[in-house]
Amino acid sequence: MIVLHQIDPIALSLGPVRVHWYGIMYLLGFGMAWWLGQRRIRAGRLPGVDGNAYSDLLFYAMLGVVLGGRLGYVLFYALGEFMSDPLMLFRVWDGGMSFHGGLLGVLAAAWFWSRKQKLHFFDTMDFVAPLVPPGLGFGRLGNYIGGELWGKYTEAGWGVVFPTGLPEQYRGLDPAALQAQFDAGALDAFARHPSQLYQAVLEGLVMFCVLWWFSARPRPRYAVAGMFALLYGVFRFAVEFVRMPDAQLGYLAFGWLTMGQVLSLPLVALGLYLLWRSHDAPVLQPLPATAREAAK
Repeated sequence: MIVLHQIDPIALSLGPVRVHWYGIMYLLGFGMAWWLGQRRIRAGRLPGVDGNAYSDLLFYAMLGVVLGGRLGYVLFYALGEFMSDPLMLFRVWDGGMSFHGGLLGVLAAAWFWSRKQKLHFFDTMDFVAPLVPPGLGFGRLGNYIGGELWGKYTEAGWGVVFPTGLPEQYRGLDPAALQAQFDAGALDAFARHPSQLYQAVLEGLVMFCVLWWFSARPRPRYAVAGMFALLYGVFRFAVEFVRMPDAQLGYLAFGWLTMGQVLSLPLVALGLYLLWRSHDAPVLQPLPATAREAAK
């Protein structure tokens, strides 16, 4: 089945203020991370840390996601544009966020917070890793709603027709005229893989289910963070085969290698290394509620 994408990316307009679905997805992702994290804090999964301290961590992580995501996009995907127009760095409303940059921002935030709390950095990362996938899933849904980062043509009689991915002669049509063209079958050849939804399922739902189950009982240090890095790297590398490369970069080599794949390979290697290192690492045991009260 072929679907015409006709979703308004603006969820709400209040005079000159426009609330985009993408921003709402960010809020949902952070909200889920706060709720899930607080549940595990109450269960003593990060000994010595209370709800207020965890809220501080989440605040630093939010800054890391936004600042790191934007800087990462500029460095990895739009360095040439930045060199000719440095102010584009601040035009976040034009789009452009990088997961890998956001990840580096979160790592920096977690390192800073861990030093303040006198915790091992990877104890923090093992705690945080299962809380991230819901945000990734919501973010990919935001990409889909916004009609961006779509996939290649399916050429299989099914897929999604994205108006932003149509040839020039169709882009000036109003929604009613575009719908008429779609109903007549004129747009069927332009159906694309909804790669954003593939990523929402793999990076969001599947990763969350695996990591939440894997971390349900205490694991050796490095194991949960390693599983996160491995899963994300593999899933992202795979989906890139049906996703269009960034227009300003194209394919980097072999007629198929993308920047997303290049940046995902180190995550696969890191994940395997951390899982290997976890074999003889200590296990951080939860601190029961009675012990936490006695320690106050």
